[in-house]
Amino acid sequence: MEQDLISKKELLELTGISYGQLYRWKRKNLIPEDWFIRKSTFTGQETFFPKEKVLARINKIKNMKEDLSLDDLADMFSPNPAEVTLKKEELAERNIVTINALELFVEIQGDAEVFIFEKILHLFVLDKLLQSGEINLEEGKTLLLTLGDNYKKFEGKGCELLMARKMGVSTCFLISTPAEAFFESGAKVVARINLTSCTEELKTRISREG
Repeated sequence: MEQDLISKKELLELTGISYGQLYRWKRKNLIPEDWFIRKSTFTGQETFFPKEKVLARINKIKNMKEDLSLDDLADMFSPNPAEVTLKKEELAERNIVTINALELFVEIQGDAEVFIFEKILHLFVLDKLLQSGEINLEEGKTLLLTLGDNYKKFEGKGCELLMARKMGVSTCFLISTPAEAFFESGAKVVARINLTSCTEELKTRISREG
C-alpha cells in the first residue's frame, strides 16, 4: 500500500515553518534523510514527505524545542540507545512497564538490579504488545528471545519487529526499515511495531517520568 505523501510546499504552508528551518532540522537529523523523497512532476523534480510521519515529527519538534536543544532533540529521535540505566523497582514505580511484563522478562532473561536502556526497550515493546492483546504470554517469550539474539545487529539503524501466526504457531523476526514483508498463504501478521518509534517514545517517557 502506497503511503500518503505531502509536498514540501504544502508542508511549509500547513506547519508554518520556513524552508530554512526545515533544512536546518534535516542537517541536525531531526527529520531523517530518507523522508525527503524526490519525485518527478509536470513542473519538474519536487520533494515530498511521508505525510503522517513528518507532520507528527514537526509537531513534536515545535512542542519540545523550548525545553530541549536541537542536539538533545536529535538524540531523542535517534534510533541509538540512550545512556540510561534504571533500577528494577523504578521500572514499575515510574510507570515505564507493568509488573506482569517485568516478571515475564525476568523469567526469560534473568533478574538484574539495574537495567540498561536496551533491556528496558525490550521490556517496553513486550509490555505494549501484551497490554494491547496483540500477543499472548508464549509469544512474549519468543519476542524477548528474538530481541535478545538480534537487536544489536540493527543498532543505529531503523527496524521493525513482526510477529506472524499460522495454525496457532507463531514466529517473530526483525526487519530493516523501510521494508516490505511477504508471508506464505494462511499466515497472519498479528503484531508489527517500529522499534525506532518505540525508542523515541521510551526516551520521552523516561525523561518525563524522571
